[in-house]
Amino acid sequence: MFLRQAAASLTRRRIRFPSQISSPPSFCGETTKFFHERGSNIHHRNPRLWIFLFGNAAIFLGIQSSPVLAKEASIEGSLKDEAEGADIVGLRKIEDGSVISNIHTSKWRVFTDNARDLFLQGKLKESEQYFRSALEEAKQGFGERDPHVASACNNLAELYRVKKEFEKAEPLYLEAINILEQTFGPKDIRVGSAFHNLGQFYLVQRKLEEARNCYEIKGRVLGLSHADYADTMYHLGMVLYLQGKDKDAEALILDSVRILEEGGQAESILCVKRLRYLAQIYLKTNRVGEAEIIQRKILHTMELTKGWSSLDTVIAAEGLALTLQSAGSLKEAQELLERCLDARKTLLPDDHIQIGANLLHIARLAMLNANRLRKMDTSVAIAELDKAKEHLNNSIRIVHNFLDKLMKQSGKMQNFGAPGETRKNGREALVILLQSLDALGFLEITKKELQESKDEHAPVVEAENALLRCISAYKKFGSERPISDSREVKAEYLSCLKHLASLISDSSTERTQQSKGLKLQDIKEEIKRLEAEVSPLRKRRH
Repeated sequence: MFLRQAAASLTRRRIRFPSQISSPPSFCGETTKFFHERGSNIHHRNPRLWIFLFGNAAIFLGIQSSPVLAKEASIEGSLKDEAEGADIVGLRKIEDGSVISNIHTSKWRVFTDNARDLFLQGKLKESEQYFRSALEEAKQGFGERDPHVASACNNLAELYRVKKEFEKAEPLYLEAINILEQTFGPKDIRVGSAFHNLGQFYLVQRKLEEARNCYEIKGRVLGLSHADYADTMYHLGMVLYLQGKDKDAEALILDSVRILEEGGQAESILCVKRLRYLAQIYLKTNRVGEAEIIQRKILHTMELTKGWSSLDTVIAAEGLALTLQSAGSLKEAQELLERCLDARKTLLPDDHIQIGANLLHIARLAMLNANRLRKMDTSVAIAELDKAKEHLNNSIRIVHNFLDKLMKQSGKMQNFGAPGETRKNGREALVILLQSLDALGFLEITKKELQESKDEHAPVVEAENALLRCISAYKKFGSERPISDSREVKAEYLSCLKHLASLISDSSTERTQQSKGLKLQDIKEEIKRLEAEVSPLRKRRH
């Protein structure tokens, strides 16, 4: 039972790391989106800085063609697995070129600048006070229905969105739209941009139908010939994807990519990111061949523009390798994964969690290859398993040491809950550790089968020990929030517990010394508890 479950899931599970954006984002000209994917390695920046550094630069809510405090929301993580709204926003200072005519206008400018600076520092409470003051000064200095008031409303709404105070944010977004429609008319580009903001706000909350309506309005306002319409189609496609309307989503994203390519942006990061999501749609619908074509295109672009000295290229190659693995092209997949590992060892520290994840992928590939060889040559199959075991042990060592170091640096485990790289890296590392230990348990059983194929109840002490280490790792590193609240961590821990319960139930041999005090009924109750916690998370995503 354990073997069947593990074999079925082995090729489906993966750790994803995002591409690294090496060039600074532009705050003018063509709209540039940054969709943050889980595991970004911008270690030296406070995550709240991303709100400004990776924002939408082409939203204009002022009275002239001047950038205004505006935002860019994104979907955190892979659309296939996560699709949760990230706190990535873009706020820009208004510069309308007008002469400061009164004290209210002067104060409004100062309040807006101070609010932005405090936001960059992560001081949300103080920033809110200044944004509120800026709104009041805009009303007094320009009038209640002036576009500057709409800009101030939008800025304050953005702050509330980041703080997840959604009930305060929505009326401000709607007020901004109302003012702009009255001032410029319903078909003005600034109205379309304001609807984009509101759509992103709804998308963060998974209010997909409301988000869809906003994007459709923005599309009608802009018109099919507008350059920003490609962006609108992409966001609308994302919403349709999340609603399960894969064909409609695919058509919109394809059109969005086509417009970018025809506009000379085929090699842009923006186009590459959209191709990645298109590949995910193909994989979700089991169109592995089409996903492979897209991923080869992405890798070719990365090799041409950045070469193998960039993690962008490494991640593109890894994505292709995992798709090739699913398609059964194990040799090419192995070559790509080994090249990825060599590149990562050159670009990253030896103890980096991405190296641990890469080793896990190579180990799984070796285990699949061993399964192919078991009927042809048992000794060669066992040799493949030995290689896989070495990779898994190295992955476990790297990630375990990383988590130990992270705990020491944090001082207290609850610091994993602080915003930033600490929390994210802790969550990712624990997922890799649990997956590696789980795979090691499967490997030990497979090896025992090959060595003692006549004995169906051969001792499985090593496998049981590996799965018991999953429990120890979860208790040690995942006992504090939000690590323990992470859906990924819970799902991996649940998988380990199910495999351990299956192993204990199927085994007629004496229990290991470590597990003698562990009751099967206790494991089953823990499984039931985790299933109840993970299931609602899954339902909210559909």
